[in-house]
Amino acid sequence: MINSYASSDDAAVAIAGVRAGADVVRGMYGRRLDRIDKGAGDFATTADVEAEKAILGVIRAARPDDAVLGEEGGQQGAAGTVRQWLVDPLCGTLNYAVGTMLVAVNVALRDGAAAVADPFSGEVFFTDGERAWVRCDGAEDALLTPTAATRLVDVNLDPPFPGAPGFRAVDLLARPEFVERFRPRVVSTSLALAWVAAGKRAAYVTDGGDLSGSVHFAAGIALCRAAGCTVTGIDGAPLGEPGRGLVVASDAETHGLLMSMMPGRSQC
Repeated sequence: MINSYASSDDAAVAIAGVRAGADVVRGMYGRRLDRIDKGAGDFATTADVEAEKAILGVIRAARPDDAVLGEEGGQQGAAGTVRQWLVDPLCGTLNYAVGTMLVAVNVALRDGAAAVADPFSGEVFFTDGERAWVRCDGAEDALLTPTAATRLVDVNLDPPFPGAPGFRAVDLLARPEFVERFRPRVVSTSLALAWVAAGKRAAYVTDGGDLSGSVHFAAGIALCRAAGCTVTGIDGAPLGEPGRGLVVASDAETHGLLMSMMPGRSQC
C-alpha cells in the first residue's frame, strides 16, 4: 500500500504519513512501554520510535530522494537537499505515557505541504501550502476557518524558558486584561496549533527560539498560515531570525490584544 503514494502529491504524502504514525500510536496506547532517556527530563517511548519508522516508510516510498529530519532518528538523506520533511511522530509523549490522549502526529515538507493527525479523534488537519482542511472518515474535507469565538488560548508552560526573565508564559495568565478577555488552556502538545486553525482555540503562545524549522511546530505553523491566522514570534517579529517563540492567533485583533500584554509593550 505504501508504494501507491509514489505518484501522489505532497499533501497526500503528508496525510499518508501522519495516518501511518497515528495507527501505531493508537495501537500501542495503554501498553507498558520502554522509555528512552533523552536528557534534561525528556524521553521517548517505543511508540515514538515505531511511529517514526512507519512515517519514514511512507516518505521513502513516495519521495525517495527527499531528506528527512525526524524527532527520534535525526537527519537522514543528503545534506543540502532542497526538499526536507520534518517529522514529529508523537507530540505529547508525556501525556501519552501517562494515559492521556492529547497527542499529535506531525509531518511537514519544509515550506510546503503539511499534516497533523489526532490519533484518537481520527481528525487529520492538512494543507497543500495554500489552503487548509480537516478530514474525518466518512465526511467531506472541510476548510479550516479560524475564529476567536471560543476565547480559549493555549499557553505552553513546558520548560525550557529561554525568554525568562523578560518573558514568562505563566505571567501572561496572571494579567487582569488576559483574564478579562480570554480563558487559558494547557494541552502540552502542538495539536493546539491545529485547533487554532480549526477555530477550536483563539490563540496559542509558547516561548522558544526560532521554531520555524522545528519538527514539533512546523506542521502546525503551516496549517495556521494556510488557514489565514496571524503568526509571529513572541516579540512580534516574523518567524526565523530574529523571531523567537510563537504567537499564533485566529485573527489580527486577537494577536494585537495578546501582543499588548507582552512585557515591555504598550498597554494602551
